[in-house]
Amino acid sequence: MQVLITGHLGYVGPWMIRAFKEAGHQVAGLDVGYFRECVDPLEGFPPPDRECVRDIRDVSAADLDGVDAIVHLAALSNDPLGHLDPALTHAINTEASLRLATLAKQSGIRRFVFASSCSIYGGVGERGAPADEGATMDPLSAYAHSKVDTEAGLAALADAGFEPVFMRNATAFGVSPRMRFDLVVQNLIGWGVTTGAIRVLSDGTPWRPIVHIADMSRACVAAATAPAAAVAGEAFNIGRDDNNFRIREIAETIVGILPSVRLEITGEAGPDPRSYRVSFAKAADRLPGFRAEWTLERGSEEIVAWLRSGHLRERDFQSRFFVRLKQLQHLMSERYVDDRIRVRAPA
Repeated sequence: MQVLITGHLGYVGPWMIRAFKEAGHQVAGLDVGYFRECVDPLEGFPPPDRECVRDIRDVSAADLDGVDAIVHLAALSNDPLGHLDPALTHAINTEASLRLATLAKQSGIRRFVFASSCSIYGGVGERGAPADEGATMDPLSAYAHSKVDTEAGLAALADAGFEPVFMRNATAFGVSPRMRFDLVVQNLIGWGVTTGAIRVLSDGTPWRPIVHIADMSRACVAAATAPAAAVAGEAFNIGRDDNNFRIREIAETIVGILPSVRLEITGEAGPDPRSYRVSFAKAADRLPGFRAEWTLERGSEEIVAWLRSGHLRERDFQSRFFVRLKQLQHLMSERYVDDRIRVRAPA
């Protein structure tokens, strides 16, 4: 099978390529390249078999020639990027995604695996049982709204010949050749390793489920290859039940790995309305061949080892190379992209 992975030059992309190639599939990558230079090569991560440099808003039917399934990662990828321009987030994350899906359907591509997010559950963490896939959605950011709207649009396109699958991923963590430190686990570890102190600016009580990017990738392989009866039109929360943590608990776990690090819970940022515990039972029971493997402890040890191995190479872990919003702001300030983050033509 030939699989097209959009957004393959992002944080998750290298793991996704590896997972599909290890499963014996051909992989095409499509990406505009905003984060191409934010890379630290690691052994064991192969390139795609072919690559298309394309803004997701400009994909054509020709770009889909020979493709059997699509794994759609490309998006403005988190809440701070959503705050950059909510309308831009909608244009890229929702409008362009649905345009791609329509082209895929017209091209006869049946399976469309969409990287959604557990952030769609918003503030349900303090209200009763962990949210399963039938829980009320409570999106609290432009990013979360874009995922809700895209799921709805994909569901409207679904029929016997078009099979969207909604992967509601927990907050990602883990080492990648395109590493990020604007995600909660990496950010806390980065502060701890580089400064000797972890400062939690909230009161530490909000819930965050987390998932390693290796598990996200294996889940997408399962969703792309499973029988239609098992996955078509279905949503799956992706993670582990024992990886639901309060922010404070994540920080305390990291301090257990880095016992010389000091933990400060400041509360100066005020209460965070985003708090969600999530049930991952459906994917464990019904996503064929998938079981999330990575615990917080195992993933944290991996990140600490990566940092201590010198991969930062004297770069600041808060620099644009590791913080997606800063990289986009850099591209804008240097006029590599315009105010709609479209790549400018060379002079």
